[in-house]
Amino acid sequence: MSSGTVVAVSRDATHGFSKANQSTIRLLAGLGVEGDAHLGVTVQHRSRVAQDPTQPNLRQVHLIHAELFDELHRAGYQVRPGDLGENVTTSGLDLLGLPQGTILRLGEEARVQITGLRNPCRQIEAFRPGLLQQVVGRDESGTLVRKAGIMGVVLDPGEIHVGDRVEVTLPATPHLPLEKV
Repeated sequence: MSSGTVVAVSRDATHGFSKANQSTIRLLAGLGVEGDAHLGVTVQHRSRVAQDPTQPNLRQVHLIHAELFDELHRAGYQVRPGDLGENVTTSGLDLLGLPQGTILRLGEEARVQITGLRNPCRQIEAFRPGLLQQVVGRDESGTLVRKAGIMGVVLDPGEIHVGDRVEVTLPATPHLPLEKV
């Protein structure tokens, strides 16, 4: 089992792009982040609601690794935790390398099950021109790589604070790679 650290937590009650940093957020089982626009049993992202408002919300919590911000800074982009709309920014974990079904314990009580990769949208390009190309690319074999974080559902409620430990529990094998959700 590996572990990392929570370096920022964010939420926003409106459907804006960036989220305001907080000292603490509270996760609600089966719903998401208390006080966040994406809270709900069914999908809350506007484009997905337009497609089918009854589909389950597999995107209750959005996590990004702080190492992405370091990479973006080296490419000339000033991006901070919460800017890309994530709820939890972590450090020390390869979030993108985790398999489907991985469970993250955030802080003392909260548990989130990873459902898949965030599919970066044009809002990222509107936020900072050229940024979409930085978070979506291709690897050496030509495979599409999405780097804008992972999504999950809340299994157990609890508060998450900056500085909390993140513990990883992998699912049973065979491990399935993350796909966009």
